[in-house]
Amino acid sequence: MEIEKIMVIGAGLMGRGIATVFAQAGLSVSWYEKEKTILEAAMRKIHNGLEQAVEKSKITPEDLSRTLENIHPVSSLQDAANCEFVIEAITENLLLKEKLFKELDLICSPEIVFASNTSSLPITKLANCTNRADRFIGMHFFSPVPVMQLVEIIRGTSTSDETYDMAVKLVRKINKEIINAPDHPGFLVNRILNVMLNESFYCVLDGAAPEDVDKGMKLGCNFPMGPLELTDYVGVDVVYYVLCTLYDGFGDEKYKPCPLFKKMVDAGRLGRKTGKGFYDYTS
Repeated sequence: MEIEKIMVIGAGLMGRGIATVFAQAGLSVSWYEKEKTILEAAMRKIHNGLEQAVEKSKITPEDLSRTLENIHPVSSLQDAANCEFVIEAITENLLLKEKLFKELDLICSPEIVFASNTSSLPITKLANCTNRADRFIGMHFFSPVPVMQLVEIIRGTSTSDETYDMAVKLVRKINKEIINAPDHPGFLVNRILNVMLNESFYCVLDGAAPEDVDKGMKLGCNFPMGPLELTDYVGVDVVYYVLCTLYDGFGDEKYKPCPLFKKMVDAGRLGRKTGKGFYDYTS
């Protein structure tokens, strides 16, 4: 089956990136976000990002126009009924995702495939809140989506071969690479990465300067971005919730979030999206 129309749900950093890459690949993208002002602001960011790409000669003005023409902001989930594939990219919260998929399950015909961009939550559990567990799959993109080349594909217990093949075909259409990850908390990349991020928080708690932690990993390990810079970029709250999921899922102390996480979340120091995290982004 050749997929031509998809719905992307969520207008945050991940949803914005996912909508962009599929629109660039020529798919018709219905883009849903319940808050109209958030969706409008996200569309402006896409437009600005594409204009910068034109200025750097990475794409042509014609590419920009075609991409924007392929993105259709929608204000109702009912539009999902007219799509062939739905990708969810909302807040990393199990209850919110289950609520969304239950609603979509009532709207969409049985043949429409659901995919979750969750970075850590169990695909089998999400699938089982619908009546289409065989047509449910995990597709974990990495941020920033237009730049990062990897997508983790996670099969639930009941995911069919046909659904898996459809997801793989979509990923190849946007010229990204695939790894198959087990349906365990954090899958592969986040299971490894978040232990390091957690340890970097403990280093700060023990008195290390954030600048030294990041400089050490960039110059000592050739990382393009330090772990604290990365946490600010992804969102301190997002990393915190992923660690909580890992800790709850495995019960292993190495995943227990450093106390500094909760302090920063409670203080609203979530990183770039709030203007302050380990670093100040307000100026």
